[in-house]
Amino acid sequence: MRALVVDHSAAAHLSWAEAPDPIPAPGESLVRVEAVSLNYGEVKGAANPQTPDGTMIGWDAAGVVVKAAADGSGPAKGTRVVTLGSEAGWAEMRAVPANLLGVVPEDADLGAVSTVPIAGLSALHVVRRLGPLLGRRVMITGASGGVGRYAVQLAARAGAEVVAISRNPAQADGLRSLGAHEVHTEPAAVDQPVSAVLDNVGGHQLVDAFAALQAHGVLVNVGRSSEANAVFPPEALLGNEGRHDRSIRTFFLFADPATDFSADLAWLAAEVTAGRLDPGIRWRGPWTRYDEAVQALLGRRLHGKAVLDIG
Repeated sequence: MRALVVDHSAAAHLSWAEAPDPIPAPGESLVRVEAVSLNYGEVKGAANPQTPDGTMIGWDAAGVVVKAAADGSGPAKGTRVVTLGSEAGWAEMRAVPANLLGVVPEDADLGAVSTVPIAGLSALHVVRRLGPLLGRRVMITGASGGVGRYAVQLAARAGAEVVAISRNPAQADGLRSLGAHEVHTEPAAVDQPVSAVLDNVGGHQLVDAFAALQAHGVLVNVGRSSEANAVFPPEALLGNEGRHDRSIRTFFLFADPATDFSADLAWLAAEVTAGRLDPGIRWRGPWTRYDEAVQALLGRRLHGKAVLDIG
């Protein structure tokens, strides 16, 4: 099969290679991949000099089951699915266990639902961790990115008053259309406290977002797109003036490999297909143009998702 692999001699740190077709374990379905979505973290990982040449990467992929799992745990041959994995998604074939695979509607745009695994699942699981949101103010940093856009929509649907943070002021109208009540370029510009934060940025934005938390509030850090240190002044950790018992938590989607994501993947894909969730695709093309998509992501020129169609 054909696959994209790490190649540090190439401008995008990726190139074509022939790889053996995956041999599925008894609990894995063999999927013919038709579309993949790209995440900043994986293209940044490919550019890391410590990632060996020839490494097969790729987290998000959607396609069609061509061989059902031998143990009967997955869907039947011919089923359209969206899949999650920690590697080897950017290839023509992928072997996927049932807990990392979700059945999608027959009329689904596989390119659109390929955006769901990392961005959609991360947003959904963190929004759940924030607790009941009806009537509460929730801040989302990096709101115009893949995770952020899904988080704005999901938090708004849960009844939150969403405070979106995007460093690009041109994103304000789009974020309001997704359900944001307020849009600011920095957390420090928010003048009313919030009860929870979903942070995609890290660095000083994490510090300023934590300062906006009211008593008993929680900040969950999902990403560190700023690649900067979060340095707290001593007074940031004081518990006076209505800031008692605040906490910072971390989140990593792959932390529990036993987690069954199948139902959540299927639900998110159905919501995207029905138009109730906007995947925010900002670049789409055939996978022969992978270098354009990767360079746009690495250059931070995309506010949303990039999708490659395979075939």
